Amino acid sequence: MILKRLGIDLGTTNVLVCLPKKGIVINEPCVVAIEAPDNKIMAIGAEAKEMLGRTPSSIIASHPLKDGVIANYRITEAMLRYFINKIGGNIRIFRPEIMVAVPAGVTSTERRAVTDACISAGAKSAYIIKEPIAAALGAGIPIATPSGNMVIDIGGGTTDAGVISLGDVVAVTSVRVGGNRMDQSIQNYIRKKYNLTIGEQTAEEIKVKIGSAIPLEKELKTEVSGCNTITGLPETIMISSNDIANGIKDILSEMIDATKSVLQKTPPELAADVIDKGVIMTGGGSLLRKIDELFTKVTGVPCQVAEDPKLCTARGTGIAVENLDAYKKSILWAK
Repeated sequence: MILKRLGIDLGTTNVLVCLPKKGIVINEPCVVAIEAPDNKIMAIGAEAKEMLGRTPSSIIASHPLKDGVIANYRITEAMLRYFINKIGGNIRIFRPEIMVAVPAGVTSTERRAVTDACISAGAKSAYIIKEPIAAALGAGIPIATPSGNMVIDIGGGTTDAGVISLGDVVAVTSVRVGGNRMDQSIQNYIRKKYNLTIGEQTAEEIKVKIGSAIPLEKELKTEVSGCNTITGLPETIMISSNDIANGIKDILSEMIDATKSVLQKTPPELAADVIDKGVIMTGGGSLLRKIDELFTKVTGVPCQVAEDPKLCTARGTGIAVENLDAYKKSILWAK
């Protein structure tokens, strides 16, 4: 297969790769397992995620990205090479052009780390696009028009809120809170309230199964197993969706504050457009039950979750890399 261009949503939790005209071809967890003695990569993606919290001391399973940026350069480069080779094969005639979506708040050093990792992994050239723009493109929003469109992208490591007009962001805020911080808050809440220690993956499973942004009229319940912090013995308890809503309220208020700060920075004409059209929510975090209702209630602006919110950013990078000339002004960095 001749691989010429591809878009990558390099997320803290998942890596999604989009090929122009083919759509999403890879959707795998952003986890790498390493054999500690010789630093050799043992597993990448779904296979490595299965090992999280279950490895002996000789194997380390971890996320090479933290809060939306590269935390371990060498492992990120190896992971990118693995995914590129998985699509195009180990032997390629052409080196592909790659478009990567990054949080709007990254520094120039963090952007350079992403482009360098792509080039080292086998790219001919690498382009960076801001996540709110990529998410808006993937959600089918016409970003090139002289009209205001607002997007809130809730990922694993960051939440980006931005108002877009004429192909670029007019007002944007990026905060380093997302789905992972929600999981940590759920772990802390359950430890405080029930004296039960649970793992990161268990917290994520609970959030997906019964999590809600606001207390529900009809509570959802599930069984949770972990270690009792007093006896140190395994224990199973029942927890409810209202426990989760209470556990993550501080994280959600940080996201709401970021959204309000963007609305306050938005010029009046564009603010009027945003109120007319509403806010589109993308990213895996926007799948949390009732999150759109909470944001609508607090900001006073109608919010709705995009179709397939998890895939919007990856699709947007695919559209942008396919039409490079049309989206030149949306590109933040190129190498």
